[in-house]
Parts: sequence; structure tokens; C-alpha cells
Amino acid sequence: MLMRRSIFQLSNREKNKFLAYLNLAKHTPSQDYVIASGTYAQMNNGSTPMFRNINVYDLFVWMHYYVSHDTLLGGSGIWRDIDFAHEAPGFLPWHRLFLLLWEHEIQKITGDENFTIPYWDWRDAEGCDVCTDELMGGRHPTNPQLLSPASFFSSWQVICSLSEEYNSRQALCNATNEGPILRNPGNHDKARTPRLPSSAEVEFCLTLTQYESGSMDKLANFSFRNTLEGFANPQTGIANMSQSSLHNALHIYMNGSMSQVQGSANDPIFILHHAFVDSIFEQWLRRHRPLREVYPAANAPIGHNREYYMVPFIPLYRNGEFFTPSRELGYDYEYLADPVDSFQDFLMPYLEQARQIWQWLVGAAVVGGIITALITGLIVLGCRKKRRGSTAETQPLLMESEDDHNMSYQSNL
Repeated sequence: MLMRRSIFQLSNREKNKFLAYLNLAKHTPSQDYVIASGTYAQMNNGSTPMFRNINVYDLFVWMHYYVSHDTLLGGSGIWRDIDFAHEAPGFLPWHRLFLLLWEHEIQKITGDENFTIPYWDWRDAEGCDVCTDELMGGRHPTNPQLLSPASFFSSWQVICSLSEEYNSRQALCNATNEGPILRNPGNHDKARTPRLPSSAEVEFCLTLTQYESGSMDKLANFSFRNTLEGFANPQTGIANMSQSSLHNALHIYMNGSMSQVQGSANDPIFILHHAFVDSIFEQWLRRHRPLREVYPAANAPIGHNREYYMVPFIPLYRNGEFFTPSRELGYDYEYLADPVDSFQDFLMPYLEQARQIWQWLVGAAVVGGIITALITGLIVLGCRKKRRGSTAETQPLLMESEDDHNMSYQSNL
């Protein structure tokens, strides 16, 4: 069982390794995937393929862009109100799979099978605790929109952040560099997001018993998903489009690349943030223990029904497959782990090895028992013979004549 931990619980060596892995992903071409750089129409209905290589980190930025970008209908037609990963039931399962695949890609390119994504617990935070040069990059000394030159994230280039330009050209993002990461935490619209989320707001969200409700979109009331996503008031559960709370609050607070949905994954804080959102989803699953049938099978916004495939993952996965506890997917969160379960997880590798060789262990025990019995028998037999011989030799010395004390002592064994 892999364990995701708070980034503040990592040792300096572990933090440096995590940052190095991120940078490696940004500069390592994907060996398994390419991206579409043109629409189906631009490819002449597929007869003229238009694809492009991409690095591992940007592959996931592009996927997050693609799943949420406006649908180009040809000509000047654009379908704007469509999103296969947000504002509907699939929000949490989609991002759960997204993080798992990202984690697996890092494991693959580094050879580190034990790598896990750290999370940032932002409850009750006074500011961006991870915005330091030792972690995700501090603030530039002269330009508050940029990252500090002391952070190697300051040299990263973003992709897929110009949604309106793509729409005007009826074009897909082709992963061309579009400038540095932008981030200006705290200098955001405070009327929409007064502060970072509180522990009380997260706890209220966890008390909501319905995963989804009503229209199953950003207008849903008393919906755990809609409240956690940030479209409903985290103190009442009532949809409120004028406010951005919980998950959405972090994106607005960062006031930069993270604040625009399609390009938000460009900022590596995205990974830490969504890992913690996933942990809240995990708490809800453990507290309420819903059956998979609780996830809507029909009438959800397009792409979000339980048996619909998630865009744009290959191989194919269904929404309902990731409406399931994290332990069934092979990972847990340190702050949620039961100490008993942790001890069992520690023992599991050894128990598994024992299970695989139990026949040999039983055979060795039987043979060992037989050998021990034989050795014990030989020792006992030898002792008996020795004692008999010793008695015969010493017996005359134990006899005294009647002239001495008129008494005899004899040893009888």
C-alpha cells in the first residue's frame, strides 16, 4: 500500500527528490503518448494525421486542457458549456484517476516504484505555505506576478492557457510554449473568495450525505461533490455562483496560471492541491460507505454518467470505476491511515512471502522435528548406557563392612 504524505512531513531529502522528479518530468519526452495538434476537420477527417511529441509533465497539462476545453463544432460554432471533468459528478473520480496516472508516469520514468504525490493541507492556512523557494517557488522580488528566480519553476513555460485564442482560430492547443508560470497568491478577488478554506467548512462538507443531487451540476444543492468543488456555500450546502469556496477557492487565491481552468495544471501546486481534495473525497467515502450505485447512472451532464468513459484517457476507464476507496486502488493518506492498518501494511510483504513458500516452511518444520526427535532419542539412550556402566563400577565402593558401622549404603538406579 503506497502512502501519500503531507509535503511538510517530508524530509529535506524527500522534498528535494520530489522537486527533482517534477523537473525531470518537465524535460522527459513521453515514450507512450503524443497529442493531437489539429482537429478532426483539420486532419481531413483523419487522412492527414496531425500529432506532436510532448514531455511527461505537459502531457497531463494538455489532458486537463482537453477535457475542459470548449468543443469546436466547425465553422464558427463553439459549444462552451461542456466539461467532462468539472461541474458535475465526474469531477472527483476524474481527478482521482488523473493523479494516479500522473503518479504512475513519475514512477516509470524515475524507476522509483514507491513514489507518491504529497499533498498540501490548506485548511486554516493564513497564506500560501508552499510558496517558498525551498518548495513550489517564492514570489519574484520585483514582479509579484512571477516566481522567484531562485526557484527552477521560474524557468518553466506554460502551455494551453489561451482558450479564447484557440476558439477564435478553431484550433486545438498544440503545446507551444506561452510564457512563464504566473502566480500572485492573495492578491485576488476577495469578494469572491475572502480567504482560504477552514477546517469547519471541510467538516460541514463531509456531513453532506448525498454525493449528487438535483440538476447534478454547479447549481446542485446539498451535494457533497458540488460543495467540495466550490460552487455551493460550505456552511449551508446551497449553490452560490457569486462565491468560490473549498476546491475553487485555492484556484482563485493563486491568482495566476492556476486560476484559469484549462491551463491550471501548469502550476505544480495543482498536484499538491488536488491530492488534498482527493483525500477529502476519501474521507467522505469512508464515512458514508456508499455503494457504486450511488454514483448517478443517468441524467448527469454529458460525459458524467456512471458507465461513461472518461475523456481523454487511454486505455479507457469509466467514471464509476473510481468512485471507490483509495485502498482498493493501492494507496492511502497518512493522516487518514488507521495505525492497525499501517501495522498490517508493514507486515503484508512478509506475510505474502510466507504464503508463497508455506509448503517449504511446513516441510522444513516436519524435517526439523524428525531430526530433533532422533537427536533427542540418541542422547537419552546414550545417557542410560553411561549411567548403567557407572553404577556397576562404583557400587562396590558404596559397600561397607559390618565391622565398621554395622550398616550398608547401596545406590539403586
